[in-house]
Amino acid sequence: MATEATDAAHQPAETSPGSGNELNIANWQYPQNVKRSFQNIARIHPTVKVSRGDGPIVKLHLAEEKLGKLEVAKANFTDPALTVRGVMHATNTDAVLIMHNGRILWEKYYNTMTSLTDHLLMSVSKTLVGTLAGVLIDAGVIDPEQEVTAYVPALATSGYAGARVRDILDMRSGIKFSEEYLDPDAEVRLLEEAIGWAPPHGRVGPIGMYEFLRTLQAKSAHGGAFEYRSCETDVLGWVIESAGGAPLQELLSDHVWSKIGAQQDLVMGVDQFGTGMFDGGLNATLRDLARFGHIYVNGGRALTGKQVVSENWLADTFTVDPLQQQAFAQSPSDNLMPGGRYRNQIWFPNPATNAAVALGIHGQMIYMDPATKLVAVKLSSWPLPQDASKLFPTIRAFEAVSGYLASKQ
Repeated sequence: MATEATDAAHQPAETSPGSGNELNIANWQYPQNVKRSFQNIARIHPTVKVSRGDGPIVKLHLAEEKLGKLEVAKANFTDPALTVRGVMHATNTDAVLIMHNGRILWEKYYNTMTSLTDHLLMSVSKTLVGTLAGVLIDAGVIDPEQEVTAYVPALATSGYAGARVRDILDMRSGIKFSEEYLDPDAEVRLLEEAIGWAPPHGRVGPIGMYEFLRTLQAKSAHGGAFEYRSCETDVLGWVIESAGGAPLQELLSDHVWSKIGAQQDLVMGVDQFGTGMFDGGLNATLRDLARFGHIYVNGGRALTGKQVVSENWLADTFTVDPLQQQAFAQSPSDNLMPGGRYRNQIWFPNPATNAAVALGIHGQMIYMDPATKLVAVKLSSWPLPQDASKLFPTIRAFEAVSGYLASKQ
């Protein structure tokens, strides 16, 4: 179902070329522009608000520690010796926050970022949508073993016919969808054209998120190997809206964002019809992301004391399953995470730690380790969408912090 974007903060995209300094749908993802554009999405694309509700803001207490000097493990002997601070300086960081048991241990802002600045989350958005799905599954509104077409009959003529909700939660459908960000003909880029987030490249295609999803076809059986595909989260958002009987922004507010004591509303980019860009269009402040991440290290309970997701959902998410690991290992792409897995819209890159990691291109991350109750958030503006030389040192830096906290317990 498409919804009208009626929020008072809704702003039309800037489409004129301008002088070259003006952000618009053609240039906002240029490497030289992402530092500005990721902090100004509402000036470029239409947006709606995900309300924080009317409850009090949860204060995050400061308990500063000198974490910047911690040494970060090398991946191999050729890696340079780096500290946590050194990793942050080398990885185009816009803001970073490390929180332990609701106390901020380390918080830094760069590149005009402040504690009140909304930053584009890219695919960290997927974990928020997956969390909402978990709430509705807990409530019996969605059955993960049911086929997606039971909730969205419009997908019956697409490649998603026969796919279960479980298949899209874990990105194990058989849909043909390329996530090659540097290929202008990849489906991930065609999706952006369909929703008006990029100018069309001389071709006529579907208009709007839901029309685009209906054009996708299957290349293999559903329930097979893991393959990272943004369209899976967009289908999940459609299932959530249909099952929940309301726009995702209302459901996400009611069931998640209004319960965590957030300081600000979420901002969600939308298509021409007001349908959310579920897979990567959410924007939030650094501290609010830490408040959200806390539920994953605190048994599903927010700092407000409110239960957001059940302990059963967290157990399903965190339990190591050899079949999941096998599906991950069979991915057609090398994810550079041996022994890792993907479950419920969350990455588990290191089997030795079993920490949950929400990831977004250009360097967005929430690192959540229940063993030490560590939540670490990093917002970035990498010039390239994917960069292993920046991603994995960041993960190791947060692992170093978690190890330090474990040594003090």
